[in-house]
Amino acid sequence: MKRAGGLLLTLAALAVAAPAAAGPWVMPRGEGQVIVKFEDMRADQGYDPDGVLLPLPAERRDTTVSVFAEYGLTRDLTLRLKGDWQSGEDAFVDYEGRGPVEIGLNWQVWRDDRTVVALYGAVADGGEGRNAGYAAPGVGAQDWEARIAVGRSFGEWRVLGPKTTGGFATFEAARRMRSGLPDETRLEATLGAHFGPRWMVLNQIYAGQTDDGGARWASLENSLVRHFGDWSAQLGWRTTLAGRETPDASGLVVGLWRRF
Repeated sequence: MKRAGGLLLTLAALAVAAPAAAGPWVMPRGEGQVIVKFEDMRADQGYDPDGVLLPLPAERRDTTVSVFAEYGLTRDLTLRLKGDWQSGEDAFVDYEGRGPVEIGLNWQVWRDDRTVVALYGAVADGGEGRNAGYAAPGVGAQDWEARIAVGRSFGEWRVLGPKTTGGFATFEAARRMRSGLPDETRLEATLGAHFGPRWMVLNQIYAGQTDDGGARWASLENSLVRHFGDWSAQLGWRTTLAGRETPDASGLVVGLWRRF
């Protein structure tokens, strides 16, 4: 109940809240950014097929170093690349290897001064790491994804704390057609708030479900971002809110961003 309540409160905040070059926003033509992230997720419990938390036979550890890059091709089109290197272990496997590599295009189909709508299409090639959090390493091959994203920026805004100097909210829905794994529906939401030119707070929800009543997951990531000119540093924590046939994982997220 505590976790479900946290999820409802976060979704409520997104509904009433307050751009960054991410999500539905495209990069300006000839400009880009690279984000390198380190994630260390640990779990000693997991959700069974009924969504009940049970102890795992041994601690599960998943460590990932990922790279996300995007580059503005035209006024309305951005090229995006994703890839990662993983290592981890649980009671049954000890693995290390490349995760999925993805290439896609983000097309901004409409925008005004504050609101933007974009469509994203991508293809991904599975690696030796976990191509899905609920699957064993190496399971899965080529994937295709179609996504719609909506974002809205805000001006000054105050909710139970200091006044922001701006912010944004996004909502994204996607279908991922998978080879070697069940197809998925994914939902993601982000609330970002700027506090002056150097600080940003990010609250992000990642949720999804496989077809045919398989795995289900929802996690919350809270981060603090500090800008240093064209560089930014991110420090955050991700935790599982609910799930089915997935680990109850939590861990540190550290990121380094570079705009060019």
